[in-house]
Amino acid sequence: MKALAAELSDTELIKLYRESLDKNYVGILYKRYAHLVLGTCVFYLKDRDAGKDATLQIFEKMFEELKKREVDNFKVWISFVTRNFCISELRKKRVQLERDKEFHKTESTLMESEEPLRHSNAEGKEIQLQRLEKAVERLNVAQKKCIELFYLQEKTYHEVAAMTGFTMNEVKSHIQNGKRNLKLLLSEKDE
Repeated sequence: MKALAAELSDTELIKLYRESLDKNYVGILYKRYAHLVLGTCVFYLKDRDAGKDATLQIFEKMFEELKKREVDNFKVWISFVTRNFCISELRKKRVQLERDKEFHKTESTLMESEEPLRHSNAEGKEIQLQRLEKAVERLNVAQKKCIELFYLQEKTYHEVAAMTGFTMNEVKSHIQNGKRNLKLLLSEKDE
């Protein structure tokens, strides 16, 4: 049976899998295409181990995808799925890196620029938080909303854009301008 199945076309293997849900048919497809999927994953992810993990995840996903999708040309389709999977993984990684970078940049900027923020006692920290809250209230509506979602609710740029209806560039602009205005508002009270 295995020898006969190995001689079947991709389309025939998919049809048999859909009819029987026998994972061995997808296993034959794996043997045929794993090297192509792995090569694509390593190319995009720039890491062999990450490529191996991605390859396994992609083929694991095949069990469900092939049940509900009509696939005429498996090689083209698996290439498309692999490319999209890798791009999605890179986006997730980039968003997390941007967020971490933005957080550390903002944290250090505010801490360096605000001497009163360095109070060592609890009362000084409470005053600092009150000043920050009042400054946030003075921002325009768009900046305030974006700052609150991004920093206080820890949403990603994409999530803020989806929740507010702003474009990604508008979200980034509102956050950037909001941070600058906060810095000005906080230094204004010191003078």
